[in-house]
Amino acid sequence: MKRISVDIGGTFTDCFFVWDDTYVEAKALTTHHNLALGFNEALDLACTRAGLERQAVLSAVDSVRYATTLGTNALIERKGPKVAAIVTHGFEDTIPLSRGRGYGEGLDHTMQQNLPAAERPEPIVPRSMIRSVRERVNSAGRIVAPLDRDDVRHVVRELVDAGAEAIVVSLVNATENPAHELAIQEIVLDEFPPHELGAIPVLLGHQVSGRKGEYVRATSTIIDGFLHEIMFHALSQLSTNLRDSGYTKPMLVIHNSGGMAQMNSTDALQTIHSGPIAGVGAAEHLSTETGLGHVISTDMGGTSFDIGLVPEGGVKHYDFLPTIDRWLVSVPMVHLDTLGAGGGSIATYDRIHDSIKIGPESAGSNPGPACYDRGGLRPTVTDADLLLGYLDPGNYANGFITLNPRRARFAIEETLCDPLDMDVVDVARVIKDGVDEQMAIGIGKELRVRGYLPEDFTMLAYGGNGPLHACGIARHAGIKRVLAPPFSSVFSACGAGNMKQLHFHERGVHMTMYNATSRELFDDYEAFNAVVEELEARGREDLLRQGVRAQDVRHRLELDMRYGNQLLTQAVALDGIDRVHGVGDVLSIIRTFGTVYSHRFGAESAAPEAGIRCNTVRVASYVDGDVVKFASLETGGTRTTPQPVGSRPVYFIGHAKALDTPVYDQTALTAAHVIAGPAIVTTENTTFLVEPGWRLEPTRQGAVWFLQD
Repeated sequence: MKRISVDIGGTFTDCFFVWDDTYVEAKALTTHHNLALGFNEALDLACTRAGLERQAVLSAVDSVRYATTLGTNALIERKGPKVAAIVTHGFEDTIPLSRGRGYGEGLDHTMQQNLPAAERPEPIVPRSMIRSVRERVNSAGRIVAPLDRDDVRHVVRELVDAGAEAIVVSLVNATENPAHELAIQEIVLDEFPPHELGAIPVLLGHQVSGRKGEYVRATSTIIDGFLHEIMFHALSQLSTNLRDSGYTKPMLVIHNSGGMAQMNSTDALQTIHSGPIAGVGAAEHLSTETGLGHVISTDMGGTSFDIGLVPEGGVKHYDFLPTIDRWLVSVPMVHLDTLGAGGGSIATYDRIHDSIKIGPESAGSNPGPACYDRGGLRPTVTDADLLLGYLDPGNYANGFITLNPRRARFAIEETLCDPLDMDVVDVARVIKDGVDEQMAIGIGKELRVRGYLPEDFTMLAYGGNGPLHACGIARHAGIKRVLAPPFSSVFSACGAGNMKQLHFHERGVHMTMYNATSRELFDDYEAFNAVVEELEARGREDLLRQGVRAQDVRHRLELDMRYGNQLLTQAVALDGIDRVHGVGDVLSIIRTFGTVYSHRFGAESAAPEAGIRCNTVRVASYVDGDVVKFASLETGGTRTTPQPVGSRPVYFIGHAKALDTPVYDQTALTAAHVIAGPAIVTTENTTFLVEPGWRLEPTRQGAVWFLQD
């Protein structure tokens, strides 16, 4: 296997490079003005470590895979085109009004409980850029009011004159009959042909989401339209760069569904959070191969802290109506909780509470933390880590960045010391402990709302800052076992190397599997199978278009089901059933639903007497492929403490004075060694901080255990 996987984050570009049995990791700063530059720098470093040339590598690898947070950042920073929306007449205010509590989406729990004080998010499509057209399709897909084509032409010209740079079309019941959405697209392309200047992209709601529900389908399409241009240009830039360097195959893009696809089969909406989700995929793969049991994956980079849940058996938690930024959307997404807490998170003084607030604003890679000495003047978590003695100023990020402690000290003193009346070290300790606690609260919330206990889980700590803050986060979360996995500083990129080509297609339906009133079972097998066949055909077409052989395409059938009129629906994956042919298949589906539901909510929670309904039919179409192999984790045996390469005074939480702390280098990370805290191990890509009361035990495969004494 020869493969390159890249994760482009807000601060660093991570590269994981597989060349037969050789696995290499490398990092470079993200170059936002031209992502290809950061990619080339990271890849060149990986090639140098493997003793190869970039051109030779790119002409021989089987694939290049990209995961990125580019779309996430563009949405947060509102960097996108002016989007216009066309909706059904009478539904012009559906988007700005959102749902009853719609503007609470994306807020934390405290703010959701106090919505009168919450602010509505800045709209992506202002009301002035929303127009309606005269048409109507009913819920059965029958046209009850034909489309007025002259009205459409008038509306389109009006929107373009108002400055529309992308048009989103989301009509009522278009999932049942998309004829009118397709007709509007045809009219727009007729008015503004793609070969002419002034041509604008047109995105159709039924193609972005197959679910019923006008509002969520419209918001999904709007975000897709908003990100379309920036993602197209960024990925095209990367693709061109690859071709210039000798790579001739299509580039693959990681999706937030946990799969990947070529650019011609990727919507911008599918790329949001793809980097951190690749890390969750790597955690699942590691857990399955090594028998780790319950795992919670934590990725602490420069900008964010991403939490993923992988219960034993590799079962994924999916969100089918996730919240992106402040909007509810309809796209299958591996569940992920993202906190604005990373090494670049900016610490500010909170006048109301007379305390320090950390994040979510980040200094990014440019100018970066104050200690980067690139013009940053605001204190960050990395500045605090440097002043506490955790980081080596001359050996950070593989020596690419020389840290300036005086800048870090100046930023903290100027911004925080005076209002808090504290010295600089104590403020740095508050920042470090505060960000650790913030992340631990996020972990505890993720586990407890799903009925899990922190002590039953192994915490995976990865990302550039993961091993540095691992002990502090675990101490606050009540977790006693932390594993920094192999290639921890580029673990998400490593996960991208394991992804399969995968597509989800779904269709909203109203099917009663068991009618509690008439006591009848579902019997319209032909209608059910027709939906499945349609979704399989769409998935097969996606994969065939990317060059996959027909015999390699696999499908998995999933249903969203509920008891009676419950609002909550439960996703159920059906093993061994791809069509319904009789009562036996229906009963098998009902039995599977009951098992999954009872496992999640308790043995006595199932309520078939209320009736059983199916709201959504979903088909996952995928193809199997080679994966990165992890050797088994080895613990125990005779271990000795290696000789440190030096020592320095380091400040720890709970210790008033600095402790003289031994410092080790990469050579200390062998399976024959054990290192008791306090200690620091500095490698090319990351720093392992072993706090007092913890010990560090490396494994033979390159992973490192943090174990509490």
